[in-house]
Amino acid sequence: MDNLLRFLHARNMADNHAYAEIAYRFGGDALLDSHLPMLDLVDMLARDHEAMDSSDPRFTGLTYALRVLAQSYVEHPDYRAEWRP
Repeated sequence: MDNLLRFLHARNMADNHAYAEIAYRFGGDALLDSHLPMLDLVDMLARDHEAMDSSDPRFTGLTYALRVLAQSYVEHPDYRAEWRP
């Protein structure tokens, strides 16, 4: 799971940098308003998972949710098949 969390952190950082470049070149109106907050929320879930004890009853559901969210990067060369839910 640690590898999946690192993967999600890296993808979120890359997406944030890509959107910053788009905003710099084309202005803030070129960005979808809802995508950047979504990246922050996914990163927040990953951080919560890292801090959560595995005995917490929410742990299994959060693990599943992160695996589902990671599927949006299935075409990325670093994505691993074992991360599928």
